[in-house]
Amino acid sequence: MVEQHTPRSLIVTFYGAYGRSFEGPVPVSALVRLLGAAGVDAPSVRSSVSRLKRRGFLVPAKAADGAAAYDLSEEARQLLEDGDRRIYGAPQVSEEWLVAVFSVPEQERHKRHLLRSRLARLGFGSVAPGVWIAPAQLARETGHTLERLHLTAYVELFRGAHLGFAPTAEAVARWWDLAALAKQHEEFLDLHEPALRALQSGPEPAPEAAYRTYLAALDTWRRLPYADPGLPRELLPADWPGDRAAAVFAELHARLRDAGARFVEA
Repeated sequence: MVEQHTPRSLIVTFYGAYGRSFEGPVPVSALVRLLGAAGVDAPSVRSSVSRLKRRGFLVPAKAADGAAAYDLSEEARQLLEDGDRRIYGAPQVSEEWLVAVFSVPEQERHKRHLLRSRLARLGFGSVAPGVWIAPAQLARETGHTLERLHLTAYVELFRGAHLGFAPTAEAVARWWDLAALAKQHEEFLDLHEPALRALQSGPEPAPEAAYRTYLAALDTWRRLPYADPGLPRELLPADWPGDRAAAVFAELHARLRDAGARFVEA
């Protein structure tokens, strides 16, 4: 299996992993060097940075020496901070559920599509038209997202228990496509477990190799805690691959992140 990483995604991943540790904004020259090490050529870096600027993720700035640089917008910082809790931390599984009920006027139906797509990206499952559900530990991040997108006027959030009538495990299998989620975990393992085995049996990698391997693994992994929002383990199939995928990423993070930082800081 060949892994595909878009330049824009790798830039977002870089800022999440390393960009926030820079003293001030990241110079364009540093972005070109560091993304080049991950296989992205300079024109692709520059065009992707421009797109991220138009989307409000990056803002132009000056480095300490006056060189052109880019910093994160305040909204991007909030987005990455919310992501940290999912990507790097063990999920705080809740016995309660968060239910989002929304209604959007027909003349604003583009916002209906935006709501559906963002709830799906947050990891919500669909119960019925206009009714979405997620583990209750996502309440804070969901609030941040709806506020950032100015969608709070269309949504009501509720928190509570599933009372029936189907067993909750059966209901969860309807609300989420568990087979598709399991496949994503298995693809991550196919792509990145061999790298972990090589680390376990071989010498410590050089900083550039550690950086390159870690950035690729993180770029793939960071989507999984959103697709799979931390559902209670007892509601998932017995052979669920998510536990192993999380363990593989956690060990790659422990072995590679700091070594990669030495290349970034060089």
